[in-house]
Amino acid sequence: MISEYINAAMKNAHYEIIEDEEPYYGEIPELRGVWATGKILEECRDNLTENRGVDTCPQ
Repeated sequence: MISEYINAAMKNAHYEIIEDEEPYYGEIPELRGVWATGKILEECRDNLTENRGVDTCPQ
């Protein structure tokens, strides 16, 4: 059940380009504290998927 919630939340992930060594930044607004960066967008998405369990309790 929690994995279904997280997968649905991933569809609402927000990405932007920042000034950094890893310029792609992504976060899941519904999951406070879940964010990631990457050198390319796909790396950012992969990192975000790996990190999505860091804080899975919406506050």
